Order: sequence, then C-alpha cells, then structure tokens
Amino acid sequence: MTTVEQLALYRAMLLIRRCEEQLAKSHQRGLVHGACHTYVGQEAIAVGVCAHLRRADVVFSTHRGHGHALAKGVPPVQLIAELYGRARGCSHGRGGSMHLFSPEVGMMGTSGIVGPCILQAAGAGYSFALMKSDSVAVAFFGDGAVNNAAFHEGLNLAAIWKLPVLFVCENNQFATEVPFAYAAGNPSVASRGAAYGIPGIELDGNDVLAIHSVAGEAVARARRGDGPTLFECKTYRTRPHAEGMGDYTYRTREDVERWKTKCPIERLKVAGGFATEEIDSEVQHEVEAAHAEAEASAWPDASTAANHIYAAPRRVPDPPAPGERVVTYSQATLEALGAEMAANPSIFVLGEGIGVRGGNFKTTAGLYDKFGAQRLRDTPIAERGFVGLGCGAAMTGTRPVIDFMFADFVLDGVGEIVNQIAKMQYMSSGRLKMPILLRGCIGIGHSAATHHSGNYAPLYAHFPGLRVVVPSTPYDAKGLLHHALRCDDPVLFLEPRELLTHKGAVPEAAYEIPFGQAAVVREGTVATIVAIGTMVPKARDAADALARDGVSVEVIDPRTVAPLDTDTIGASVAKTGRLLIADEGFALYGIGAEIAAQVADRYFDELDAPIKRLNGLHTPTPYSPPLEAAVVPDGVALTAAIRELIAE
Repeated sequence: MTTVEQLALYRAMLLIRRCEEQLAKSHQRGLVHGACHTYVGQEAIAVGVCAHLRRADVVFSTHRGHGHALAKGVPPVQLIAELYGRARGCSHGRGGSMHLFSPEVGMMGTSGIVGPCILQAAGAGYSFALMKSDSVAVAFFGDGAVNNAAFHEGLNLAAIWKLPVLFVCENNQFATEVPFAYAAGNPSVASRGAAYGIPGIELDGNDVLAIHSVAGEAVARARRGDGPTLFECKTYRTRPHAEGMGDYTYRTREDVERWKTKCPIERLKVAGGFATEEIDSEVQHEVEAAHAEAEASAWPDASTAANHIYAAPRRVPDPPAPGERVVTYSQATLEALGAEMAANPSIFVLGEGIGVRGGNFKTTAGLYDKFGAQRLRDTPIAERGFVGLGCGAAMTGTRPVIDFMFADFVLDGVGEIVNQIAKMQYMSSGRLKMPILLRGCIGIGHSAATHHSGNYAPLYAHFPGLRVVVPSTPYDAKGLLHHALRCDDPVLFLEPRELLTHKGAVPEAAYEIPFGQAAVVREGTVATIVAIGTMVPKARDAADALARDGVSVEVIDPRTVAPLDTDTIGASVAKTGRLLIADEGFALYGIGAEIAAQVADRYFDELDAPIKRLNGLHTPTPYSPPLEAAVVPDGVALTAAIRELIAE
C-alpha cells in the first residue's frame, strides 16, 4: 500500500475520531437531545472495510453507527446536525444517534434494535443477485448481535443462496454492559462461519491495514458471486456505551487505559512513519466548521412530523365489472401474482414450500416452472430471517412477496414488520420505499387449533406505515393483490382460509382495487352490517334471509382495515340509522371497536340505536369441532343480532 493510500485511511479514521469527540462535548452541553453512542476506538473497522466500497454498494448498521456513516460518505455536518435534531441532518432530524439514513451515498440506515441490519444486508444481497448487479452489501454489528436469532438466520440464508454480503462483527467485548465472554457459549465469532459453510476470519480490529487487506479480498469474492464472508474484528470502545452512562461497574479504568494505548489511529501513524500535522489541522477545522454550521441550522418544521408515513397514493382507473367468468379465490390471487411477476422482473417470492410444490394453499402453483428458483425461493423455517431479508430487498430496488402460509407463523417476525418495515419510509423521510407484500391465511376452521387459526388484522392495523387488506371475494382478492404489487407501501394481505375455495365472478384481465374503498355488498334500508373477512358471506346470507321477512339490511365489506373507509360506512349508517359490526376476531381492542368509535365520533346524530358488535369468543382457538364452532359467530347468531338491533 502506498503512503498516499495510508494517509487516506489515517484521515478517514481521524475524521471519525474528531467528530465523535465533538459530539461527546456537545452531549455535555445539551446539544444532543437523546442518546449518543460514539465509535471511539473502533475507527479502523469502518474505514478499512468501506475503503473498498463503491457508491452503489450499501451499508446497514447498528446503534453505534456514526463511524460507518462517515466512512461511507455522509458529510460531517449532516451527521452532527442529525444528532442536534436539525432539518439538515442526514435523517432530517427524525433519527438522532441510532437512526442514520443517507441512501444517496449507500448508507441505508442504522437501527436501535440489535440484529435487523444483518437481515437487511442479506436482503440487499438478494436484490443485487436477482438484478444481476455486482454491488455488495455490508452489515456492521456488535458482539451482542451474534447471540441473536437474526445472526443465525441471516448468515444461513446468505450462505445457502451465496449472497454478496460482508458480515462484520465489531467485537468490542461488551454488549452494553454484559461481557461477551459471559454471554457466548462459543466465544469465537469467526469460528461460527464454518457452521454456515462460509469463511470466518478473525482480525485485529485496531489494525486498519490488516482489515483493509482482508476486506478487499472479501469484497472481490462477493462481487464474483462466491458468497458471503464473516469478519470478527476484535476491538474495544474506549468511551461509555452511551455518553453520560456510568462506565466502571462492569469494566475497570485500567482496562480502558490499556486499550487506549492500542489506538488504531496512532498505530497507523507510527507504522507509516509519516507526518500528519497538515491533515490533523485540516480535519480539526472541518469538524469545527461542521459543528458550527449544524448548530446554526434550522429546526425541522413541526408541520412535517407526520409526513412520509406512506408513499404517495397511485391514481388507478375504476375496476371493471366482475363479468361472467367464475374462479376460486385462490385462482384469482394466483392470476394476479403471475401477471405481476411476468410484468415486473423485480418481484420474487419467499416462503416455505412455495417453489416446485406451489405453496400449501396453491398460492404459487405453476409459477416455479415459469420464473425459476431465484424468483420462487423456498426458504428454511426462518420467518424472522426472510421477513427481515425482504425488508432489505425492498430498500434496494426489488419487490419481495413473503408467503408465510399461516398468519400465526410470521409472529416470529413481528419485530421486523413493526420496527423496521413499517417505519422505514418515515425514518428515511421518504427517500426509501418499502414495496413488500406479506401474505398468509387467517381465521378459524378445519380443526386447525390455536397455532394455525389466528386473526391478526387489528395488530398490524394499529401501526402507522402498514396497509392491511382482508379480501372476502375472489374479485376483491385479485384486484387488491394487483394494487398491492404496484404500490410502494408494505402490505399485510390476510386471506381468510375458509374463503379460499369460494367461487365468484372475476375478469381475466388485470385490474386494481385501491386501498380504503369499501364495497357495498348488498343495499338495505333499516340496518347496516359491516362484516369483515369470513363474516361477509354470512352477513350476505343473513341479509337475504331477513329480506324474505321484509327486513332490508345493508351489508358493507371494508375490504381493507388500514386504511378504513369510514365515509362509506357512515353514509350507510346515515341511511339506515343502525349499525352491527361482525368480525370473527376478538371484540376486545379489535377492528369493530375502531369502527364503532369512528362512527360514533362522526355520525352519532345519525344513529337511532346503540352500535352493536358480534365477535368470536375471547379465547385461544380449540381443536375439537364442537368447541371450534362455539367460538365463531354463525349465521344464526348474526341474524339474531340484527333482529335485536332493529328492535332497539
């Protein structure tokens, strides 16, 4: 390596050190309003790795990510302004120390949760492999992450699919305050690479030249398509876990001082034997100027606090009439998925048994033969892993479809859905989109018992950033799936299992049904039933039976519960004066409670009777058919509930 190259590494490390020292001072002054996790002592790792990265390569990081951001090209003023909470910050003031986004330079975000960066980097690697790019993804994480499920699932997925990823463990000896020697049954992180069939390399994390040399080989290996590499860089943070925290209840001053003598910056300076006074002065001036500029910069406009939760809505033509052709619910969604995959080569499907087998519910039947293994990818049983991978893929230009079979199964990945997928557009100020579709079956039936019968729409509808779809007819399922695969928001597409074989009229051509538009299933005059999922055909049948007795009931199907079309529901209530909400899910804290609250708030004067709800019992789902039937409302119960409401 030439002296010029070594001086470039020196300068990059010194820039990180001086920025961190400035931020530590600013934290004491109150300019940093929340946590401040500095990277002091670990600079050689970020600089040694990122020196080989192109602008199109991407980095995913953890809460201690200042050094990674600077090494990837985030200007110091943007980093410092972010911690000061200013609009000029790299995350526009939305992230602070733990959430640094600058996709313009390939800094795809840091996370306050341990582990997601590993899965997201694997997802970026999948995008690059699918799109035939030679770009590379890097995950930086601490030793605490290697005892997390994300480490196992992410490395295993990257290994079996030979993804172009570098997994860089910065082993600084402590996960917050827990010693790694105590927390790890196998204290050698590098040796774990062998368990996944990938190279695992232990490095002196304070030797920038050694890291630079090995990282260059690993990056070249990834670009060639030879798969991932795991680094364990043994290092030490010489400042507290976060500024202001006590530091000597779990380690000693002597240990800290000993590690300071191993400073990677001084080590390179001595090894190179070069003069650095000019660089030292230049860097100090740059950081001081960045601090002054950041402190003087404007605060974010408070009116923007709720911007970028969702992508801009797409304008779509009105869907066609159903026509005469009749297909099943499952066939309708299969047509939509197949058509979109043919039109958009960035769409791929992950799930267990969705390849040659075609899915447990034939959700992908026949598509493997058309599109191949890379786009119809069977997965290990690793829901958190492939959900998190899907997040990283969606961040980097592809459109994953996560087929989780039963909604119960994906609960292992809820943290990735709620903390990462739902928030990514917001935290990046709209610079990253999240076009990911997560689909699976919900609902009670077939004696599936409690781990295959969940109905989780209210859970996901609660969180900003997610679209939640519950189609009840083949026509709606096809149109909503087409729309979901063309929008830039994350969509939970929840398919009632008991409706998959139901038949209905469906056009053969592609069409879209926008989210947030309820369907008037049946018009009526004396009462409104808002029915969700499996309750829709039951409500329609009950309304038909009541009509024979001269009772005219209107049936509304919201189709999407997030967003919820309260206008259509309210217009119906204004006409009928009475409202019954029928949902197989639980009444407590459920969708019906939300609908009732919104109607009561906006249409109270239109009501002629109290709002009623009909729900399944608040109990886990039993197995035996008589017990199972007892926990789900049937048509008899629905008809009785309407008669009681009308009698009010």
